[in-house]
Amino acid sequence: MTGPEEVRCMLMRGGTSKGAYFLADDLPADPAARDDLLLRVMGSPDPRQIDGIGGAHPLTSKVAVVSPSDDPDTDVDYLFLQVNVDEPVVSDRQNCGNILAGVGPFAVERGLVPAGDDTTSVRIRMVNSGDRATATFPTPGGRVDYTGDAEISGVPGTAAAVVIEFPPGKGTLLPTGNVGDTLAGVEATCVDNGMPTVLVAAESLKVTGYEDPKELEADEELAARLREIRLAAGEAMGLGDVTDTTVPKLTLLAAPRHGGAVTTRTFIPVRCHTSIGVLGAASVAAGLRIDGSVADGIAQLPTTGDRLRIQHPTGFTDIEASLTTGPDGLPAARRTAVVRTARKLFDGTVFPRPAHTPGGPR
Repeated sequence: MTGPEEVRCMLMRGGTSKGAYFLADDLPADPAARDDLLLRVMGSPDPRQIDGIGGAHPLTSKVAVVSPSDDPDTDVDYLFLQVNVDEPVVSDRQNCGNILAGVGPFAVERGLVPAGDDTTSVRIRMVNSGDRATATFPTPGGRVDYTGDAEISGVPGTAAAVVIEFPPGKGTLLPTGNVGDTLAGVEATCVDNGMPTVLVAAESLKVTGYEDPKELEADEELAARLREIRLAAGEAMGLGDVTDTTVPKLTLLAAPRHGGAVTTRTFIPVRCHTSIGVLGAASVAAGLRIDGSVADGIAQLPTTGDRLRIQHPTGFTDIEASLTTGPDGLPAARRTAVVRTARKLFDGTVFPRPAHTPGGPR
C-alpha cells in the first residue's frame, strides 16, 4: 500500500465550504505521494466520491495542510489543495478564503498556537500565494468556542464569528496593468485582491446574472464562452495556460437586488458557485471600487463606509474594502476584511481507499 493506512484528520466547515484539515507532518512530504493519498481520502476520481469523505462538489472536496511557520511575522503556514471530484487532479494553484476561516481554530486545536483567555488571533501565511491574513475568534477559557450569533448566507443557523483581515498584498491589484481589457471579444476587468478574478457584465454574455446556478451550468454556449475568456485572461494576467486550473475565477455582474452593491454569479471554472468564495468576493469588492471598471453602471456603491454587500445565489457576503493609489499611479488595495464562521465537524482518523496495485483489483 502506498502511504499510511490511516491519517489523523479534522473535517471542518469553513465559511460556505467544507474540507479536510491536516497537519503537514501527518501527510507524506513528497507532493506526489501526498496528492495520491488525498485523492484516496476524498474518494476521487468519482462523481459521487462514494468511497471517500468528499462531498461530490468542488466546494466540499477541499483540503487544508497546516504547519508551524518559519516566518517571524506569521504563526502558521496554510497550504490549500483543491481535490477534483471526477478527475485524479489535486491543484495548489489557488487560495481558498472559506477554508481559511477554519485554519486559526484548527491551529489552536492542534496546539500550534496557544489560545488566549478570551479571543485568539492567528497570523496565517497562505502558501499558495504568499499572502497573509489574521484570523480572530473566541477562545473563552482557553478553548475554541464555535457557538455564537454570527450568520452567513449559505450556512444554516449561527456560529462564532471569525474575523479575517487581509493586509495589502505585494502583487498588483490590476495584473494586466489596465482597468479594462477585451478578452475573447468581451469587455472585462481583471482583479487580484487575493484571488485572480475576471469581472464581466452578465448581459455581455447574453444572460441576466440572476439565473439559478444549475440553469447557467446547463448553458453549453455560455460554458464555451467562459472557457475562451478564461484562457485569454490567463495569458493577460500572467498566469500562462490555465486550461487545467481553476483560476482565474470568472464572476458575472448584474445590478443588485435587496439592497446590496452588486449581484454575482461565479464560475469554478465552469461550474457555477452556489455562493462566492471569500477571496473572490474580496477581489470583486475591490473591482467595484475601481473607477472605470466594468462594474460602472452596474454596481450601486454606498455613500459612506467601506462595507460592500456582494449578493450571490444563496444570499450575500459582506466585505470591507478600501483602495488607495499605488506608486505606479494605479489603484491598490488598502484594507480588506470579512466576517466568516467555521465549525469542527469531526476530529479523528480517516482511512483512505487502498492504493491501486498494477495488475491487482481496483
